[in-house]
Amino acid sequence: MNKIVATISQIRNIENLNIVEFEFDDTKLKMISLDLNEDTKVGQKVVLTTKPTHIAIAKNLQGELSYSNQILATIEEIDQGELLCVVNSKIDNTDLQSIITTDSAKRMNLKNNDKVILLIKASDMSILEVLND
Repeated sequence: MNKIVATISQIRNIENLNIVEFEFDDTKLKMISLDLNEDTKVGQKVVLTTKPTHIAIAKNLQGELSYSNQILATIEEIDQGELLCVVNSKIDNTDLQSIITTDSAKRMNLKNNDKVILLIKASDMSILEVLND
């Protein structure tokens, strides 16, 4: 499971539907949530999580996408299997892992040190822990 430490910058809600915005490494992230813990407040540090299978990878991306979360990263390592690849990327001090098909990795000619954009839907991100510093 991927973990991202971020700070809540905004919470918008209607009834029990929430869109929570975060600051992470000069990048704005968003999450859709139905219920929020009462400790979830603007300015609070949290640990966000998403599954490796929920992170898509873009290389040489142009145009607009509906993905709320687009994180510039550098590929550190690619573990290529027969059907799937585990792509380990780094953003400053945070490591994120994506699982994609080997066919996609080959088609995109992914290599170590490539600059890529990690794409995460707002509905695929959740708060794992509220940090009480």
